[in-house]
Amino acid sequence: MRRFAALYAALDASTSTLDKRAALRDYFREAPPADAAWALWFLSGGKLARIARTGELRAWIAEASGLPEWLIEDSYHHVGDLAETLMLLLDDPAPEAEVDLPLHVWIEDRLRPVAGREEPLRKAVVMAAWAGLREPERLVFNKLLTGALRVGVSTRAVQQALTEHSGVDIALLAQRMIGDWAPTPDFLAGLLSGEATEADRERPYPFFLASGIEAAPAPPGAGAFADLAEWLVEWKWDGIRLQLIRRGGTAALWSRGEERLDGRFPEIEAAAMALPDGCVLDGELLAWNAAEDRPLPFTALQKRIQRRRPGPKLLADCPVRVLAYDLLEEGGEDLRARPLYERRARLRKLLATYPDPLLALSPEVAPRDWAHAAALRAEARRRCVEGLMLKRRDSPYRHGRARGDWWKWKVDPLTADAVLIYAQPGHGRRSTLHTDYTFGLWDGDALVPVAKAYSGLDDAEILRLDRWIRANTLERFGPVRAVRPVHVFELGFEAVNLSGRHKSGIAVRFPRILRWRHDKPAAEADRLDTLRALAR
Repeated sequence: MRRFAALYAALDASTSTLDKRAALRDYFREAPPADAAWALWFLSGGKLARIARTGELRAWIAEASGLPEWLIEDSYHHVGDLAETLMLLLDDPAPEAEVDLPLHVWIEDRLRPVAGREEPLRKAVVMAAWAGLREPERLVFNKLLTGALRVGVSTRAVQQALTEHSGVDIALLAQRMIGDWAPTPDFLAGLLSGEATEADRERPYPFFLASGIEAAPAPPGAGAFADLAEWLVEWKWDGIRLQLIRRGGTAALWSRGEERLDGRFPEIEAAAMALPDGCVLDGELLAWNAAEDRPLPFTALQKRIQRRRPGPKLLADCPVRVLAYDLLEEGGEDLRARPLYERRARLRKLLATYPDPLLALSPEVAPRDWAHAAALRAEARRRCVEGLMLKRRDSPYRHGRARGDWWKWKVDPLTADAVLIYAQPGHGRRSTLHTDYTFGLWDGDALVPVAKAYSGLDDAEILRLDRWIRANTLERFGPVRAVRPVHVFELGFEAVNLSGRHKSGIAVRFPRILRWRHDKPAAEADRLDTLRALAR
């Protein structure tokens, strides 16, 4: 545990990407494989099964520290992080009482065996750990208990460190970490192996992700985008990005979220079985209106996502299809290094050889010039798409969000001026500030909640708003504060859909704060009917 706690402290103390990568590389070089496998699991977002509820942890720390519960609650509100609060309320053990166990022993022999067991067993393990761990290890132990081990490193940063340590290509590492895997020495050995493994054939390739056009060095029509002929233009579909894998006599659908979608879309799996063995398609799964030959809203697709075994009625009410836009493997050959125009030609030929209306080629958009492309983009919502994709025709299929070859030129967001009505503390480094906001629109004389947003303000605005929230709280509901409805914010979002789950009757997609409207009184904020009129 000491080695992992030292890594956590080094990562938490540094803002340098190179220093963090060096700390990770050194840890994986020196740590025993059993510890390194668990460290990789936690740093990649893995969590333990819950050992204790927060209320239990508060009660146990009160007993261990001898402090009254009101003081523990007050300490927590000042610190803002439960794991850190639990650490600070206890003294370090005497040297002879210290417990120094490897990370994997704490997890496999102490914590996992008591998960879900009766409280006395769980309490005994946790309190024994508190009594035997020094402050740095106690903090990490508490972070593991609460599932709050966030330390400012991405999975890609961890993979970069492993690549430097092992020499294995980062794209192969990323592929081997897709899907479910167990934090064991055997998995780690396979992950860092320079040889091809059988498991490599069971997983999708790492997805190539497009960057937003707003981050491009020049707008469409200038700089790298000057020659339209160099770019493939497609619609940006609003569905589930996936890879369709036909290998070894089976067909599998893998989402970009690294989830295997077995059974949820049986008609697509059946269509995929008609393809030749050894091919992998990249594309978009969409709910589809065959009569109008256009996509259905994403909310229709959500009904299918939530059902692991859809019944006949749902299959009929929400038909789906895959629009494929890339061919990553054919005949068992990895095509990712080949140029897009070649992969696209082979994909077109493959789908023509094995025609099925459920597996179609994503159509190429053919604008006359960039002005025409901009005009087509402006029609995106009418076509039930999100905008345009711009892909360099000679680009290989890269890994992750490698900027330069693939861009998403999304339609400008819909906007609404809404009133701040609720706020609650954020998480991690912002756990002491109110950064989670709920906004409402007018429905008659009442403000009805329509969206939650967590991003869009700068640090100075967050501090200013936090002070105001504390001074203008009307009611409290646990961590949530109802505030005086006086501040108006312009919100941006991608779409509005009808929803029976929300009081407002609508659901907005990807809401975020665009600006704080100091110039506008709350009475002039938008009305709910405005958004209802946009809902699909």
